[in-house]
Amino acid sequence: MSAENGAQGSQGERLQKVMAAAGVASRRVSEELIVAGRVTVNGKVVQELGTRVDPAVDKVAVDGTAVQLDTSRRYVMLNKPVGVVSSMRDEQGRPDLSRFTAQYPERLFNVGRLDAETSGLLILTNDGELAHVLAHPSFGVTKTYIARVRGVMTPQTIGRLTKGVELEDGPIAADKARLLQSNQRDGESLVEITLHSGRNRIVRRMLAEVGHPVVELVRRQFGPLHLGTLKVGQLRDLTKDELGKLLTISREG
Repeated sequence: MSAENGAQGSQGERLQKVMAAAGVASRRVSEELIVAGRVTVNGKVVQELGTRVDPAVDKVAVDGTAVQLDTSRRYVMLNKPVGVVSSMRDEQGRPDLSRFTAQYPERLFNVGRLDAETSGLLILTNDGELAHVLAHPSFGVTKTYIARVRGVMTPQTIGRLTKGVELEDGPIAADKARLLQSNQRDGESLVEITLHSGRNRIVRRMLAEVGHPVVELVRRQFGPLHLGTLKVGQLRDLTKDELGKLLTISREG
């Protein structure tokens, strides 16, 4: 049902009530946002307080940032430990994500994957539509990794990563790469690499191709989300701000 139809009929719920239930703001403040022209429904500005919406269908945004009206949806950030496979149930009996999702009443699943040897930011959700958009490389959601690699890396090698390297499944270039640390004594380097490819083990393969095999790999960022101070093995719900940014990306896709 469109907001226009809802505004004229009696179906649906009042927009300000739905916004308040979703935790956007109190009903009174939500009304002020609507009257001020700061709220859109399905891409169109609405300023009538009588506007009715269907939370399951209509797309609402405030100041251009998407709002999740469906309060049954859950979005969780996990700092995945090394040794855990990105699966809800591993047929080989290896440690999987079920140990983290068991505490939630919703049936959560992972957005994309991190290989077992890679730690870091993984999103768990029960929002299939969002998961599809974020995991699909065509939508261009970037991921940033910190890699500890063998060998003393040079600026020239960083340049190769951004210009592109040829792998067995085709060429690939990092969106950004920078050398964080190079230790002659240990014979290791620390590299930050950002890319939007969803290809399997792509960071490890790129770094091996330029002669610097990965010793340790952590995903620090996924789109607008940052791991921050979240410790390995810990989870937290996304903030409203983080969720708004993710939903905005998914709706643009």
